[in-house]
Formats: sequence, structure tokens, C-alpha cells
Amino acid sequence: MQLEGATIYLLDANVLITAKNSYYAFDRVPEFWEWLLHWAERGAIKMPVEIVEEIVGGSDDLAQWLGDKDNRKALCLEEDVNVARVQEVLANAYAADLTDAEIIKIGRDPFLIAHALFAPDVRTVVTTEVSKPTTQRANRRIPDVCDQMRVRWCDSFTLVRDLNFSTKWRDRL
Repeated sequence: MQLEGATIYLLDANVLITAKNSYYAFDRVPEFWEWLLHWAERGAIKMPVEIVEEIVGGSDDLAQWLGDKDNRKALCLEEDVNVARVQEVLANAYAADLTDAEIIKIGRDPFLIAHALFAPDVRTVVTTEVSKPTTQRANRRIPDVCDQMRVRWCDSFTLVRDLNFSTKWRDRL
């Protein structure tokens, strides 16, 4: 259902975690979660399976929500990651000689960026991380890695503005 050439926003786990814990709690702003699923079902918002697994491995209400079969199906980007792209991200944007401990610290961020590299003209990474260009190796932030790899990125507030979220979003359909 995704329109050809339209932006696909690939969410980092921290986008949902921060939303749930801060400004869009399930019991306070359920409209946000409905809006998120609406756009996910249309292909505009997705999460790579590697990122989904970070959340569903937890034991809180977000893990339960994303673990719901329908919610997971709507949000999950159903494609295999290109391992060569993940290795490219690691080697070129973090360091070619990362230790095992550094790779563990980096986590699944390179998978998110590798999925964006699949179609950099239409995919945008969404993260709550803030750029800090002076960091090196495993401490690099997603915005800086995206910049280096020429991948578009934005914060969650840009996503909300771009897709026009409000608590009355259904009235504007």
C-alpha cells in the first residue's frame, strides 16, 4: 500500500521506548499508538525485525504491545538484512577493527542503518539519539553514522510533524 517514492520511516527502538515512557504513554495518549499503526499498515512506518526483537525481548507493556501479532505484523519490515551492508556500516562508520565488546555495545544500530541503505532515497532512520560528532568507535551516535553513510535521518518530533500527528488525527483523514 506504500506509495511509490514516498518516504518510509525506519524506527529505532528508542523512538517507541521514549514515547511510551515520556510523552505518549499508552494510558494517556492512545491516539499516538493508533496513529502509528495506521501509518505502519500503509507502509510509511516500519521497524526492521532486528529492532523489533530488541523490544519484544522485554517484559513491559511496550513489549506486550509490539508482541501482539497484528501490531508486530503492521510495524515489522519483512525483509532480510544485507549482511555485507551491515559489515560496511561497521567498518566504515564505526571502525574496521572493532572488538567483540565494542560490537556488543553498538548493538543492532548497524542493522537499522543497513536497512536504510537498501533504498537511501526513500528510507529515513528515526531516532531519539542526538548527534555527537566527536564520539568514536562504539560510542558513535546514529545521526552521525547516518551522516557518514549518507542515510537520511530525523528525530521522532520530525516524524510526528511529517505525518501530521495530533490526538484528532482521524478527523483529518
